[in-house]
Amino acid sequence: MEEAAGGAEGGIPHVEAGAQESGSKVPRTWRKWAKPGRGWGRAPTLQIVPGLSGRVLVVDDNKVIRQLIRVNLELEGFEVVTAADGAECLEIVHQVRPDVITLDVVMPRLDGLHTASRLRADARTCHVPVAIISACTQYEMDSGKVLGVDAFLAKPFEPAELVKLVGRLMRRGGAGAAAPGDAAPVVGPTG
Repeated sequence: MEEAAGGAEGGIPHVEAGAQESGSKVPRTWRKWAKPGRGWGRAPTLQIVPGLSGRVLVVDDNKVIRQLIRVNLELEGFEVVTAADGAECLEIVHQVRPDVITLDVVMPRLDGLHTASRLRADARTCHVPVAIISACTQYEMDSGKVLGVDAFLAKPFEPAELVKLVGRLMRRGGAGAAAPGDAAPVVGPTG
C-alpha cells in the first residue's frame, strides 16, 4: 500500500490512496487509523503520537462543522477522529477509545441524544465525558442532562470556548466523569 502524496504526518500513514488502488473502501474517519499491510475488514489500529493532549471523537453530520472543530482542537494538540452521525460514532467508538466525545443533536440515522443514551448504557463508554455542540432547544438540553451529557456548547461558538470546554472535560474525564445529570452550564455564542 502506498502513502498519499506528502507521506505520513506525525508517523501516521494516510491510506486513502492505497485503499483506492486495492478497490477497498476505507471509512474516511479511519484514514489515520489503518496500518500498512492490514486488511480493511479489521478494526483500525491506533499509532500513538507523542505530545498530544488527548483523543476527541467529533460527531457532526455537517462536514464543515466537523472540519472546523477538528482544526481548532488539533491546533491545541488534541488528536481528533470524526464521525458523520451517531451510528458511525457507535461503530468506531470502541476502536477509537476517545477521552471526550462531542455530539451534534440533529443528525441522520441516529441523533445526538440517542447516541448519548447508548454511550451511557455501554459499560465501556459510560465514563467518557460527552458534550453536545448544537443549537439546542431547552427540551433537548433537559433531555441531555437526564441522559448524562456532561456539557453543552451552543452553536455558533467561539473556537476558544470549544477548546476550553474540551480541555475541562478532558481533565474531568481523567479524574472520573461527573455523575449523570450533573451537566455543566451551556456556553452560548459571544457577542
